[in-house]
Amino acid sequence: MPIDCLKQKRCDFTRILVLSDIHGKIVGARKAIEAQKDATDVLFLGDGLRDIDRLSHLYPDRRFHTVKGNCDCGAAVNLIEILYFEGKRIFLTHGHELHVKDGLCEVLSAARSMKADILLFGHTHVPVTSYENGIYIMNPGSVSCPRGGAVPSYGVLDITPKGIMPIIIYL
Repeated sequence: MPIDCLKQKRCDFTRILVLSDIHGKIVGARKAIEAQKDATDVLFLGDGLRDIDRLSHLYPDRRFHTVKGNCDCGAAVNLIEILYFEGKRIFLTHGHELHVKDGLCEVLSAARSMKADILLFGHTHVPVTSYENGIYIMNPGSVSCPRGGAVPSYGVLDITPKGIMPIIIYL
C-alpha cells in the first residue's frame, strides 16, 4: 500500500490482480490473491479456466474476469475482452491467436484498433511491463510454470488519478 494511503487511512486508486497460465497448479495463484487483499478484481489471461473456477469459489469476495487460452479447450469464454476501470480501457487476451511468441506487433495493433489504454496478455509465461505509444503493456508471467529463466510471477495494475502503474511481483 502506498505510504500516502497509510497516512490518510484511505486510498484513491484501483488495484487489479492480473494472473495468467496457471495450468492446474493453484498454489501460486492463491498466494497472489491472498497477498493482494486490496484487489477486488482478478483478471485472468487464460490457460487454467478450471483453476479460476475453483478459485472463484474459494474467494467469493473477488470478481474474476477471464479470457480463453490455447489450453482451455471447449471453454465458452471469449478470446478477447475489453474492460473498463476508472475510465481506462483494458484489452485482455491470452495472445496465442495474435502470435505474441513472435513479438508484440500484432497484439499491439489489435489493442490500438480497440483504443485500449492498457494491453494485458499471457501465453509466453515470461513477465513483461512496457509502455509504447500511449499503451501500457503487461504480461504477468506465470504463477506456476515460468519460462526463460523467470521465477513464478503475477501482475498488479494500479490505476490512480495520476496515472497507471503496471507492476510485476515475483513469488
